[in-house]
Amino acid sequence: MDLSVAKIVDRGTPVIAVALHAGTYMREELLGRLKLSRAELEYEEDPGTDLIMEVGCSTIVAGRSRFEADLNRARSRAIYQGPEDAWGLDLWSEPLEPEMVERSLDYYDSFYRVARELIERTIDAHGYCVVFDVHSYNHRRNGPMGEPADLEGNPEVNLGTRSIDMARWGHMVQAFTSAVSSLDLDVRENVKFMGGHFPTWVNETYPEAGCALAIEFKKNYMDEWTGSMYESQLVRRRQALVAASHSITRAVHEHIG
Repeated sequence: MDLSVAKIVDRGTPVIAVALHAGTYMREELLGRLKLSRAELEYEEDPGTDLIMEVGCSTIVAGRSRFEADLNRARSRAIYQGPEDAWGLDLWSEPLEPEMVERSLDYYDSFYRVARELIERTIDAHGYCVVFDVHSYNHRRNGPMGEPADLEGNPEVNLGTRSIDMARWGHMVQAFTSAVSSLDLDVRENVKFMGGHFPTWVNETYPEAGCALAIEFKKNYMDEWTGSMYESQLVRRRQALVAASHSITRAVHEHIG
């Protein structure tokens, strides 16, 4: 396995934690045209999500930057071509050539192939699969000395459930929310994000046996401007995912039973 595509650890658990935007690797041909600095690039990624989700379950960590291919978008929109694709950011010193776009899409396809393999192996082993799609979001875009975003519109944990069949999987959503809130983290559904393409793909591809929860942690577990991590806050969020994993597993077994 080329680790620049994804690092996969199969621990044989029914829960798979996925970090789509933890990686910052980009091909040299793209870096040569990128106008963003390394700091600007990393600011828009989800650093630390791979550390948060090290909770003893199976994991997939994407190896490349979202600016090479955004795995949380549909394939037709996965390659950022201009500012309209990337929140107004002026990315490229000159347009990407078709061959460069195709190489990025090859990476996109490779990732979905290995994700599919692990998900289906997990379903075969357990009869179901729960995916934690782990992301993070900035809340201090006014600068390191500016006011943070308001608390009401920016929960510590945003749970995106737009693509979930609540009639079938609502008990798992409730189990997740109860477990995380029991650790005094502010967790709410669909306040800031409702879930991107990857969890939608999981939920639509495996409607009977797969459920993906889109989890966005506010970046108050780190200094989003310097990249420094707050270890105690990382640990707290790991504990939340451990509790959620155990709670969901119990809920599924009770529901099946």
